Amino acid sequence: MHDTAIRQEIIDRVLARRGRLHLFDRLDPARTAVVVIDMQNTFCEPGAPAEVPLSRAIVAPINRLNAGVRARGGRVIWVTHANMGAGTGSDWRGFFDNFVADDVRARTIASLSPGGEGQKIWPELDVHPDDVQIFKNRYSALIAGSSNLERLCRSLGIDTLLITGTKTNVCCESTARDAMMLDFNVVMVSDGTAALSDDEHRASLETIIQQFGDVLSVDEILARM
Repeated sequence: MHDTAIRQEIIDRVLARRGRLHLFDRLDPARTAVVVIDMQNTFCEPGAPAEVPLSRAIVAPINRLNAGVRARGGRVIWVTHANMGAGTGSDWRGFFDNFVADDVRARTIASLSPGGEGQKIWPELDVHPDDVQIFKNRYSALIAGSSNLERLCRSLGIDTLLITGTKTNVCCESTARDAMMLDFNVVMVSDGTAALSDDEHRASLETIIQQFGDVLSVDEILARM
């Protein structure tokens, strides 16, 4: 896991602005879902084209959080990334053509093709039959057209999303931002998210706690349930 924490200057800023650091003293399990983002082979497997090495270090905290939330009556939603494509083309040309180097573009597109090995949830994660699995095709699972996450949560009566997965500062943060703006309660799980560096991870947590939601550890979340 990342060896980092929110800086005191950010904590002081949050306290001065709203008078308290954490938004939620209690979380209602029946209205809560863990959203596990991109914990799939494309991002977790050593040597994969989009590997996030620290993603493997958050497997145990995610498993523990999921087990605790399930036991209390909450839900677990697995969100994996997929993009349609053939050859070097893709349905997200704006990303693959501009942000992925030529020598890894084809490998990345192939890895993110629906039904491929890269789509499989990392095998060390515990997936239960009652969990829900969905696909997204953009960073945020909640941007229009990316996935059915919003409709799913509304239909299940879920109003609180616990964001886990990778990368903290890309797909997790993008989803968390949109969730807040769609009036969901948002918690970024500090020890259940991973980025490519401590600095990127911390910067994302500091952004979320100031403007978009709460930042809590697995232990802090379960205590609030």
